[in-house]
Amino acid sequence: MKRICMYPKDVQIITGKSERYGRNVISDIKKQLNKEKHQLITIDEFCNYMGLEIKQVEPLIK
Repeated sequence: MKRICMYPKDVQIITGKSERYGRNVISDIKKQLNKEKHQLITIDEFCNYMGLEIKQVEPLIK
C-alpha cells in the first residue's frame, strides 16, 4: 500500500537534512499553495516544489 502524503521525516530522509528543515519545507509548500494548517502535502506537490521526479522519491518513502 502506497501513501500519498509527505511528512517532515520523509523530507529529512530524502534531503539528508534535519527534521526541522523538513517541517519548514512543508510549511513553505503550504504557504505557496494556500493550504490551511490541517491540510496535507502530497508527494506530487513536494516533488514539483523541490524539482524532483516522483520515481526518484517514491522508493525512499515507506
